[in-house]
Amino acid sequence: MLYYLFKWLDKLNFPGAQVFQYISFRAACAFILSLVVSMVFGKWMINKLRKKQIGESIRDLGLPGQMEKKGTPTMGGIIIIAAILIPVLLLNRLDNVYILLMIFTTLWLGALGFADDYIKVFKKNKEGLHPKAKLAGQVILGLVVGIVMYFHPAAVIKEKSDITVKSVPTDELLTMSDENASPLANDTLKVVVPTPHKAVTPDEVPAVHSTKTTIPFVKNNEFDYAWFTKWLGDEDGRWSFLFYIPIIIFIIAAVSNGANLTDGLDGLATGTSATVAIGLAILAYVSGNIVFANYLNIMYIPNIGELVIYIAALVGACIGFYWWNCFPAQVFMGDTGSLALGGIIAVSCVIIRKELLIPLLCGVFLIQSISVIMQVSYFKYTKKRYGEGRRIFLMSPLHHHYQQKGIHESKIVQRFIVVSILLVVLTLVTLKLR
Repeated sequence: MLYYLFKWLDKLNFPGAQVFQYISFRAACAFILSLVVSMVFGKWMINKLRKKQIGESIRDLGLPGQMEKKGTPTMGGIIIIAAILIPVLLLNRLDNVYILLMIFTTLWLGALGFADDYIKVFKKNKEGLHPKAKLAGQVILGLVVGIVMYFHPAAVIKEKSDITVKSVPTDELLTMSDENASPLANDTLKVVVPTPHKAVTPDEVPAVHSTKTTIPFVKNNEFDYAWFTKWLGDEDGRWSFLFYIPIIIFIIAAVSNGANLTDGLDGLATGTSATVAIGLAILAYVSGNIVFANYLNIMYIPNIGELVIYIAALVGACIGFYWWNCFPAQVFMGDTGSLALGGIIAVSCVIIRKELLIPLLCGVFLIQSISVIMQVSYFKYTKKRYGEGRRIFLMSPLHHHYQQKGIHESKIVQRFIVVSILLVVLTLVTLKLR
């Protein structure tokens, strides 16, 4: 809303109005606003939840300090969702298909998680929403995202081979936005031009509809999902959506559930999500900046810069919520927050075509999920073979294993966040390490 207001003011030559055209400025505003909203609105929301006695019902698993958390307000994911959407609605361009897709993702998974929390809290059913119903909701979201990314005319990329970077005098430049230009000297800018023609705007570089994505640690670091059908004889790749959409569904369901499993200690899901979101913001910015995209030899994605603003709001929301959620937690996010966070991260990776980096970027979520799969699978196998179930870990997910070993949960959380930071840095390094 504010974007359109200041755009109108800029036409009237209102002093300073043009600053709202810059993605970097709006991203900074989104971060600050979401941080303020999550902290101020968070306190009000916690008092409301406590007053209505909407507290966590905890089953005694013998974990240190576990029962002390009983009655702590839950469904705090509402705070995160509000802290994301308020800045987005105020600062983003709402005609951008990627932003509309992210808003839908946030509301859809937020509602799905809210239904789960509602059943647990108000219906006194500790199982919550049936797993099949939860999975069905994630599948529907994946289907929507996959269809939009495959068929929507605005979901395009610009091939690396079509563009080169060249320094030219500024008086030869056409108008370029903040996401496309980068000042290098007093009288020159680096711009992308089709060699060896004259300097042009990025809009003049042809965009193509593609199912390509980035592969880490590979020199020609792109993979096209159309390969699956071309291998089967579909030379034009017209049927590649038969493989592309199911893969997107799997990715969204896996990351969303991984974030849900990670939400087991005070500040764990919030802290790791914040670090992942910072990495995502950097990936989105370089993918939407034609100079950086060309320098890093990655695909340029038009109109993706708006996603940087959305992710900046996500970072602010996570850090603001961490203020209340760190040990000892004054509020839990519940499935309302954890499902939404995982889904937002997954869809963001799909949009910037970095979904194959998820195992590294979201390594903490992956480890948590694998620990549960290993534990359950081994228990069932040994029970069938030996008549009694055996365990690999003292308890799963993995963070509970360390709790059972006597490590304080605050230390576990901080170490997991450190590991997450390391993984994010390694993910960013893959842009040049091939």
